[in-house]
Amino acid sequence: MRYSYPQRYFTAIVLFALPCIAFAHNVDTSDAAFLQAQSGVVFWPYFYLGAKHMVTGLDHLLFLAGVVFFLRGLRDVAIYVSLFALGHSLTLILGVMLELNANPYLVDAIIGLSVVYKALENLAQQRNWHFGVDTRAAVFAFGLCHGLGLATKLRQITLPEDGLLTNLLAFNLGVELGQLLALSAIVLLVFVWRQRPRFAAQATAANWLIMTGGFLLMGIQLSAYWVASSL
Repeated sequence: MRYSYPQRYFTAIVLFALPCIAFAHNVDTSDAAFLQAQSGVVFWPYFYLGAKHMVTGLDHLLFLAGVVFFLRGLRDVAIYVSLFALGHSLTLILGVMLELNANPYLVDAIIGLSVVYKALENLAQQRNWHFGVDTRAAVFAFGLCHGLGLATKLRQITLPEDGLLTNLLAFNLGVELGQLLALSAIVLLVFVWRQRPRFAAQATAANWLIMTGGFLLMGIQLSAYWVASSL
């Protein structure tokens, strides 16, 4: 079977994501140490680290790839991505500022579930099935989960209180810029790929790969939760 170049690249990206996705929300040790050493408002470092998080946040990218897979116009892409960004921003900022307590393993397992759900919905859409769930509401709800996942990791760092809100806003702006850059590449890839005659069959395989990544994340996080609860 011959594959188009977009399909090859997309498959390679997903396969690369599978062994890495378990670390999707982790904050690099050196980055964590840097943030803890700062005091006051440090806008640009937080902005940069926010963008870095999104570009390397493979769980976010897999979910967003699933969201835009069958969207036909840029207006629809903008609506769905805005809903995801709104949910993500709310729980990212409020989760840290209000010191919300959530188990990071369970939150990341739910994030894995969001990837599985979107891939499954895409597969159902190809067969004209419908889950009876408002897709926009689901994207917003899972955006809340994705933001809470990052908030739990940031809270583990114990960030300095001085200038915290401004720094979080800078971090969130960086996240949104990183999302825009990554999403632009994904949308371009999918739109070009959609013109290929074998797109429908290849899209099925790609969504099974996305679902596999989601199940992998769920399994790893639930196993880690079980181990941590047993100690």
